[in-house]
Amino acid sequence: MNIFVSNISFKVREQSLTELFSQYGEVTSVRIIKDKETRRSKGYGFVEMPNDAEGNAAIEGLNGTNHHERDIVVAEAKGKRETDSQATSSQE
Repeated sequence: MNIFVSNISFKVREQSLTELFSQYGEVTSVRIIKDKETRRSKGYGFVEMPNDAEGNAAIEGLNGTNHHERDIVVAEAKGKRETDSQATSSQE
């Protein structure tokens, strides 16, 4: 499950998010999106968890909680792959 995390403190590094989400299960990857020119965090990122039940537990447990003085927003990521397959099947 791909999880979208926003309102991340600019001080937070990927290791910190890995530790936070690991409380709910296995984390396979964490990516904080950075500005290409300044390399500064844009304040959002993605966490990949292979088990959907653990991913949903993390979303429910962490959404709206305070992490490094910011209330983070945690939700299931809606990727292009999902919308592409839905659009194809709805046109048939």
